[in-house]
Amino acid sequence: MSNLRQFPKPNADITDFEWERTPWSVQILINRLQELLQQKQRNLESLKLENQWLREQLDLQLDKPSQSHTPSPPEVILWATIGLLLTIGGTFVQAHTINGPWDWHKQGIQIQTLEVSYQIGAVLLTGCVGGKNAAFLSQLAYVILGLTWLPIFERGGGWNYVTEPGFGYLLGFITGAWLCGFLAFKTKARLQTLALSCLAGFGTIHLIGIAYLTILYSWNGLGDKINSLIEGITIYSIYPLPGQLAIVCAVTLVAFVMRKLMFS
Repeated sequence: MSNLRQFPKPNADITDFEWERTPWSVQILINRLQELLQQKQRNLESLKLENQWLREQLDLQLDKPSQSHTPSPPEVILWATIGLLLTIGGTFVQAHTINGPWDWHKQGIQIQTLEVSYQIGAVLLTGCVGGKNAAFLSQLAYVILGLTWLPIFERGGGWNYVTEPGFGYLLGFITGAWLCGFLAFKTKARLQTLALSCLAGFGTIHLIGIAYLTILYSWNGLGDKINSLIEGITIYSIYPLPGQLAIVCAVTLVAFVMRKLMFS
């Protein structure tokens, strides 16, 4: 009987009387099953801890793609230079598109002008691909070079250009490009993110341009050809809006492809 009592009862529901009369072989079997169950429970706890660690590692891996690429200083300098050249070139190149596919069977494929240049597209593309610093530096350099008598603005250059109604939009390039680049690199490249970045930069450019028009109109008027502030806003913001929005869409697609090719 003393050997029987060396094994504890499996649970409190079994009385001492019942346990003492349980065959020795059955007690051994129960004890071994209990030890096996405890071992399984310890293994299960270990597996839970391992599973938790694996989940944490998986979450880290899943979060990595959402982290955008941060341009290095050489990349910033490279894209600032490219952005400057693109902006200068885009100033003098008219944007075009083709007629809709629904007209092809009647008129064929025809090239149509958007009545705007690629200038604003170059500004936004630099921000989407080169980042905020490259975009900011490229447009700052563009404005400074244009004010130092280099004829790289639409109507020439020089310090007197500050009296041009459109100069506020050039100032808007600096802030708009930075904002576009800042938002574009907040997450990895997605069409919706790049589109919102371009629209934010585009809207900033026009807001600063309209504010400059308002100040210039209040100070000295907008010149002999523009008789009112509304007319100035119409000429510089409303009239080119459809063509510029089409360029924004094109920039979004081009920037998305370039980001995927370069940083994925």
